[in-house]
Amino acid sequence: MALRSALTQVNGLASPPALRSSYRVFRTFGPVEGRSRKPFTEPEGEIMANPAPSTRRAQNRALFLSTLAFTLCFAVWTLFSILGLQIKQEFALSDTQLGLLMATPVLTGSISRLFLGILTDRFGGRWVFSLLMLATAACVYLLTFATSYPMLLLGALGVGLAGGSFIVGVAYTSAWFEQERQGTALGIFGAGNVGAAVTNFGAPFLLLALGWQGAALVYATVIAIMGVAFLLLARTDPQSERRRAEAVPLRQQLAPLVEVRVWRFSLYYFFVFGGFVALALWLPHYLVEVYGLSITAAGIVAALYTIPASLFRVLGGWLSDRYGARRVMYWTLIASVACTFLLSYPPTRYRVQGVHDILEFSFAMNLVGFVVLIMVLGFFMSLGKAAVFKHIPSYYPQHVGAVGGVVGMIGGLGGFFLPLTFGMLNDVAGIWQSCFMLLFAVSAAALVWMHYAILRASRQEWRAGREVTDLPELATPSRFVLQDWRPEDPDFWSEKGKRIATRNLWISIPNLLLAFSVWMVWSVVVAKLPQVGFDYTSNQLFWLAALPGLSGATLRIFYSFMVPIVGGRRFTALSTASLALPALWIGFAVQNPDTPYLVMLILALLCGFGGGNFASSMANISFFYPKREKGNALALNAGLGNLGVSVMQFLIPLAITAGVFGALGGEPQTLGDGERLWLQNAGFVWVPFILLGAVAAWFGMNDIASARSSFKDQAVIFKRKHNWLMCVLYTGTFGSFIGYSAGFPLLASNQFPEVDVLQFAFLGPLVGALSRAGTGWVSDRFGGARVTLWVFAAMIACVAGVLFFLGIKDQPGAFWGFFAMFLLLFFFTGVGNASTFQMIPEIFRQEVARLMPTLDEAAQRQQSEKEAAATIGFTSAIAAYGAFFIPKTFGSSIALTGGAEMALYGFIAFYAICVALTWFYYTRRHAEIRLQAPEHAAQTPTASPSR
Repeated sequence: MALRSALTQVNGLASPPALRSSYRVFRTFGPVEGRSRKPFTEPEGEIMANPAPSTRRAQNRALFLSTLAFTLCFAVWTLFSILGLQIKQEFALSDTQLGLLMATPVLTGSISRLFLGILTDRFGGRWVFSLLMLATAACVYLLTFATSYPMLLLGALGVGLAGGSFIVGVAYTSAWFEQERQGTALGIFGAGNVGAAVTNFGAPFLLLALGWQGAALVYATVIAIMGVAFLLLARTDPQSERRRAEAVPLRQQLAPLVEVRVWRFSLYYFFVFGGFVALALWLPHYLVEVYGLSITAAGIVAALYTIPASLFRVLGGWLSDRYGARRVMYWTLIASVACTFLLSYPPTRYRVQGVHDILEFSFAMNLVGFVVLIMVLGFFMSLGKAAVFKHIPSYYPQHVGAVGGVVGMIGGLGGFFLPLTFGMLNDVAGIWQSCFMLLFAVSAAALVWMHYAILRASRQEWRAGREVTDLPELATPSRFVLQDWRPEDPDFWSEKGKRIATRNLWISIPNLLLAFSVWMVWSVVVAKLPQVGFDYTSNQLFWLAALPGLSGATLRIFYSFMVPIVGGRRFTALSTASLALPALWIGFAVQNPDTPYLVMLILALLCGFGGGNFASSMANISFFYPKREKGNALALNAGLGNLGVSVMQFLIPLAITAGVFGALGGEPQTLGDGERLWLQNAGFVWVPFILLGAVAAWFGMNDIASARSSFKDQAVIFKRKHNWLMCVLYTGTFGSFIGYSAGFPLLASNQFPEVDVLQFAFLGPLVGALSRAGTGWVSDRFGGARVTLWVFAAMIACVAGVLFFLGIKDQPGAFWGFFAMFLLLFFFTGVGNASTFQMIPEIFRQEVARLMPTLDEAAQRQQSEKEAAATIGFTSAIAAYGAFFIPKTFGSSIALTGGAEMALYGFIAFYAICVALTWFYYTRRHAEIRLQAPEHAAQTPTASPSR
């Protein structure tokens, strides 16, 4: 094993993951330093075979054509860096509008890489590359007809397709070369990044001679000719026959994307490529402002960075082939950490009290030192770009397009987000070197993660002679895994089960509370944005408030299935830690009124991380408790978690009125009446609690071994009728709670403008959250289905009461009646939230027993718990869309009829449907699955299903 470890280290790649295969192949390791090449064969699980043999002439032909095509595509991708100067004058654009126009192609080119990679895996690079270039040419041509800024942005989206050509070329080129030469070949191909320099040098002359429309036409013509030439001259890659013979389903193509290793590679590429693109855009501005250079001189210095950072990618590929991609990544990240640390040091003047006098001296990076360091950084970034893509065909030879598409997408997104973040850091920190401080943090994080993952793999997995998991960085220490978990056993439960479950519950609750707080934080932030200088229309503000609901609901669909796949402890810690990203970014973004609206939209979407956490949290807690206590435990977890909405609505108005973080929190914003606000505290205030919650979950919670299952195992719920029925019922309860939480302030302000509604807004979510937490025992005692039936009947009566008081809203006291009806409505949604979740485990206990009678009792219980947990998460995902649709329904009703009555009548009709479904399927005497109170269920046999 020592020989195996040493040889693997020399080669630079860990043993690729073992996948299903009916045969073995062998790999020859590279030369040991100072020795002649000695072959060593090692059995592999995944096919590492080379592509079908190709002649050197065919390989060189494919490499030349793909590199030329990628160079031209990259030149088109950066077209706006030059044309934007004249477009800005012609359309009278602001700096912010120009920045968004220049960044939009980067965004499209990044996101499209995932889909283009999948298409290339399936149909081959020759056709995909050719059609992509022709589509890009059409978009560049149509750009010349733009007469407004929105049309320019639309054209920029199409131009961005050129950036997606990278992954098409990677998949096409790697298919022609044997593994020992893939690094060099991909390095040569990647040198097509020099297309940026082609645009920087050539486009200005076209701009002066032909104008921006004429220059765009030249670019469109050239890329169209290249598209046709590639289709005619390029040959189908040698793996095409295998692809046709072995058609791979889309699910199998995407299978590697669940591996953390892929996302670790993505972080590397986020730095080496995203950082390269970001600095290429940022350096001219930085040099002009910091060193006082002219635009021409700044462009020359920037070229000294961009050209080597492109061309030395060839060397990086060769080095990765000879010495191993891992070793090259070590060189890259260590050198990058050193360079960015030195570059991030701001000019500083020191005063030191000496023995006899005060000593004064200063430190500042001069221009020569800066140029040398930036060239060194660019050199190692170019090596790293080649090394990252050497990893991919080695680990995932059958999934180069899909895996490379994800890695390339994340890297491209770095080129989009980093320049925007550089500007925000400048505004907040007031230090020009803050951009290099950020790059230092990213490169250091990548280096630490890589080294930690390698050590864990070498110590825990290679020692055993096999790869236990493809996630060595997340391998769970045995002390956190509950191998024996029997909550239904009274003795086990009383001796230690209840103590462990209670600890996990009370760590889960505050984490879920933080998730709801971050999810709904925009409801307060949006109301304050106009006051601190953000010039957004009411429609733009509405979308900012609504998007967290959409993204949170959508993320719940995926989070629903993550606990059995990843483990409850790990996923709770990771999902909680992810909340720090939107919280921190909001704190920086709201301090600058010039922050692009697109950035604010992205931040609103990222707040959906908080909404997604509910699904995984509830699924996790459901595994810990026995049937008799499950309803109350889920009610406590969800109810006190829902309390995060009220905590946020109460805490944020207080936090933004004081400089809680002092100088670290930034300067306050001064309003027109002289009042000062620290709106950034709406994000910053959560960060310390998020970090504490994540640490508590990582070290205090447990994973349950018996709860592990794959997505395929859990996907059986999509075939279960009762999963979809409970989606409807839970939408009626939780969908109403979260929807009314978002829509009540707007509705009340619209109907009763004379009342300051915002001071009462937090009471509704507070009542709903507390009623959910405090009434779980009611469902455990009287039966969840019976309570749910009563709840929907009461909600119908409450909505009727709201309609009554709206009808007399001009009379004294009408608002208080209206408000009381809504408080009752919130109360009953909380009770219904608890009762519907109490129903789900019992439904699947009976359903699994009916559908899988051949399983023994223990296996039936385990299967029902897995299906119930997945259903709890999935129903919460569907119901969360209420956060968007209820406010939107109120708004549409008011816009169409002048009042909210039409929306409220629609809600009554929906609740009536819920009453009917609950009665027919769960409470009537001959119901398909009759859910009774526990004391009755113990005496009465379960009704047989109706035929």
